[in-house]
Amino acid sequence: MRRPIGYYVHHQGAGHLARARLLAEALDRPCTLLGTFAGAEPGIPSFFDLPDDRIAEGFDGRDDAKSRPLALHYAPLGVDSLRARMARIAAWVAAADPVLIVVDVSVEVALFARLLSVPTLAVRLAGDRTDPPHLEAFRSAERLLAFFPERLDSAANPDWVRAKTDYVGFLTADPVGHRTAEDGSIAVVYGRGGTGGDGAALAAAARAVPDRPWHVLGPVAPTGDDRPENLHLHGWVPDIGPYLDRAALVIGAGGDGLVSGVVARAKRFVCLPEPRAFDEQATTARALAADGAAIHCPAWPAPEAWPGMVRAGLALDPARIAALGRAGAVGRATRLIGGLADGLDPHGRAPRRVG
Repeated sequence: MRRPIGYYVHHQGAGHLARARLLAEALDRPCTLLGTFAGAEPGIPSFFDLPDDRIAEGFDGRDDAKSRPLALHYAPLGVDSLRARMARIAAWVAAADPVLIVVDVSVEVALFARLLSVPTLAVRLAGDRTDPPHLEAFRSAERLLAFFPERLDSAANPDWVRAKTDYVGFLTADPVGHRTAEDGSIAVVYGRGGTGGDGAALAAAARAVPDRPWHVLGPVAPTGDDRPENLHLHGWVPDIGPYLDRAALVIGAGGDGLVSGVVARAKRFVCLPEPRAFDEQATTARALAADGAAIHCPAWPAPEAWPGMVRAGLALDPARIAALGRAGAVGRATRLIGGLADGLDPHGRAPRRVG
């Protein structure tokens, strides 16, 4: 058996795990997912569960310790779960002898893997990531992998970072250019990484645009007893695809999963980015809007603004967002990962056994 690939999965939102599943299933080399999977079955045979190192719900991945080294974002002192997490990663590396670890995403894990003498392929997200920790993680990696088109990359990124990056495009299980008949509905999507929807605000928006059904996917606070008849709250659904297929307009945040879905389907899109460290969603929303591919709405509009917002969204040319899609992103990514692994292990030796 050839040496395996490790794939580190960040636990913020659902996009990292969805991406890891797609790639792990398509790779022709053994691949183990490493991450905190509590409440989210990884969906592939080989995974390695890690203790959750978060010190509080909703923290943004950075600690405020004055003694924190400039090359790190998150290195709090005295956190037993963090110590256990890193020890588990080291134990897996010693036992599995990986040829490569894909890091999606963590500055600390990328640098820790380098200290463990394991090459890394670091995933780059959108946003302003020119701070010293990100740049040092990028410098330590063999290559960088971006799951978005180069034309949406921030000009703030240094030339050497862009040159080291392979832009494979939006990653989706849906075929690019997939189109079905629309029913005129509006789909509002909330993901796992955010705070969910405000029921009262959604009800007000649906009342302001009463001629269209509003289908809301994901967590929503109660709307009260006066929910309009055209507002349908579905909660978590196993597959949002059919709702996106039928929608004339999609409203949601700027996370990779939803953006990939609307690009693949060439859907008119109103993007309301959620707060994230390093402005990743806001950067994506601004880039889409500058390209004429979506409307960037920094905050939830007032009720009286919704009719105009919906008209503007419906006036978008779907060809603009469709132009951002490239078929075969999964294949490009797996060929890149597999080729890098083969280059690092040209003779295909079996893993070393320890103990």
